[in-house]
Amino acid sequence: MDARTIIAKLRRHQVPDELELRWFAQGLADGTVSDAQAGAFAMAVCMGDLGAAGRGALTLAMRDSGEVLTWDLDGPVIDKHSTGGVGDCVSLLLTPALAACGACVPMISGRGLGHTGGTLDKLEAIPGVTTAVSQSRLTEIVTKTGCAIVGATAQIAPADKRLYAIRDVTATVESLDLITASILSKKLAASPDALVLDVKVGSGAFMKTQDEARALAEALVGAANAAGCKTSAVISDMNQPLAPALGNALEVAEIMLVLTGQSEGPLVQLTAALGGVVLADAGLVDDVQDGADRVVAAIRDGRAAERFGKMIAAQGGPLSFVEDWARFLPEPNVIREVAAREAGHVTAINGEALGLAVVALGGGRQVEGDLIDPAVGLSGLVRLGDEVGLGQPLAVIHAGREDAARRAEAAVRAALTIGDAPGVVPDLIHERVG
Repeated sequence: MDARTIIAKLRRHQVPDELELRWFAQGLADGTVSDAQAGAFAMAVCMGDLGAAGRGALTLAMRDSGEVLTWDLDGPVIDKHSTGGVGDCVSLLLTPALAACGACVPMISGRGLGHTGGTLDKLEAIPGVTTAVSQSRLTEIVTKTGCAIVGATAQIAPADKRLYAIRDVTATVESLDLITASILSKKLAASPDALVLDVKVGSGAFMKTQDEARALAEALVGAANAAGCKTSAVISDMNQPLAPALGNALEVAEIMLVLTGQSEGPLVQLTAALGGVVLADAGLVDDVQDGADRVVAAIRDGRAAERFGKMIAAQGGPLSFVEDWARFLPEPNVIREVAAREAGHVTAINGEALGLAVVALGGGRQVEGDLIDPAVGLSGLVRLGDEVGLGQPLAVIHAGREDAARRAEAAVRAALTIGDAPGVVPDLIHERVG
């Protein structure tokens, strides 16, 4: 068996068999497959169609290219994945809420990608928090607190790590087969009993249309269930930021407002929708609505906040973070208000442009290795349908320097459309798949 034969098969629009895909994935992991061969493979897959069976086989081959975790915990292991949006800090809320409902949540998360923020970057805005832990330490934390949010080790799905870097420079990122295998190889390596997928659609998402989002959701759900993990997806709206803030520390602040009973809104609505689905799939509740109600109750009665505080402390953060969170979060050097230059209603929000504005402020990475400023970002963002008057704040910029704040102001203005009529505000939850 060799790489050229497998690539030639794909070029002829034939799907390699399971053994061939396993050989290729292992070659990606151990270096037997060259960069040129990996690029050719990615392009051949991108130009063809593996089908459900081939997609599932590639997913498992990439999962098995490295370590597959095992657990000995008191409850079902639950995980969640979002396909990426802006102002999406749901993982920080959902994780402790699920733990408060009896689940074990060793959530393996990622960093920012493109215009979207990363859960690990947000969590690390809290002083002292570490997201790099061994499996033994991860098990200790989850046993003690019910939940943890950490990064994947180098031993998790190494074939995906290699192939993803090559896809990024060969214009082969946008392949349903490769996206599915990339997401699920890492998630299934964590061996969850149940998985919920938040597939975003809209201006701030990678999937811009409902048809694209549904196709991805169906591919992910089909492959994960075929691999033996009970999985469902929720397609949620990303035509505007989920939270009214973008940026690492600012999104942590939004979560703390919710956990301490000072805010609710879309964050709680989506958290309940995702939590209800995965609690039902894990057998912890009778139905999805029961699960959603329990998630909301755990947030409102303080149990989720208690779990979050324990998780933060166990991962190296302040012991009193929940009680005094505002004191611990970093503050920016410059705060600038963006005032409306015309009256009207907010009719469109370019979420991708806002996300890129935060990256340009230093809140994300433009190249691998960039240091992140956790204090920068946007807060107080207007929402779709809001009526704004002349001079009313559209957003507040948090920046490290005045020149960066000025550039961000121009980007924010360009990302917001003000019209005469309020227009139609899309529902947050579009549909459920699975």
